[in-house]
Amino acid sequence: MTERMQNTANSYIGGAKQTIGETLGNTNLAASGAQQKAQADAAQKAADAKTHAEGLGNKVQGEVQQNVGSLTGNTSMEARGHANEIRGDIQRNV
Repeated sequence: MTERMQNTANSYIGGAKQTIGETLGNTNLAASGAQQKAQADAAQKAADAKTHAEGLGNKVQGEVQQNVGSLTGNTSMEARGHANEIRGDIQRNV
């Protein structure tokens, strides 16, 4: 299971535990669920930030490769640069 899927599952499970605990008047279950959901949501934000940063790095690397490839006539490097730039854009938009 990917980190993103685990975070989503833990967030939903924590939210459900919190709701059930509140409904039943079980403060321990409600608090445990709220804590699980908060931890999962924070982990997801951290993972999103990491992916965004990696995407930015790939985009910049791709732009440099494209420019160097274009200047030197290296079409293979230029193509790799274009692919890295696209990969970076995708990562930043996930």
